[in-house]
Amino acid sequence: MTLACLYLAGALQATLPPGTLTVAWRHSVQKTRWEEDYRVDATGLVPVESRIESTGAGMEAPPGAVLRDGLWHWQPRPLALPELRLTLSPFTEDYALCAAGHCTALHALVHARADDIGVVVVKPCTA
Repeated sequence: MTLACLYLAGALQATLPPGTLTVAWRHSVQKTRWEEDYRVDATGLVPVESRIESTGAGMEAPPGAVLRDGLWHWQPRPLALPELRLTLSPFTEDYALCAAGHCTALHALVHARADDIGVVVVKPCTA
């Protein structure tokens, strides 16, 4: 069973249940929501689907994207990533990480204060 593990300053802070992980955030300039789904397995974090509300400022939906329910949807190349690096910042809206039907703010998952700055590494680990 492969979980998603979250590390801050090299220390394990949280684990998320196996399966699909959604990372969601709001673009700092466009204020547009972006969501990415990943399958977490032993090979890494494999992109499954990406969604954005609208395009602009380097956020263009690729050719073949479909507008559905107010979001542009597409399937990225399914290349396994060894890890994701998410920045904690008091200057932008927090990331939301969703797994097993439950979403939690990144700061809360890693027990950081709202004004903390750092990088959270998300990568597969085994139970």
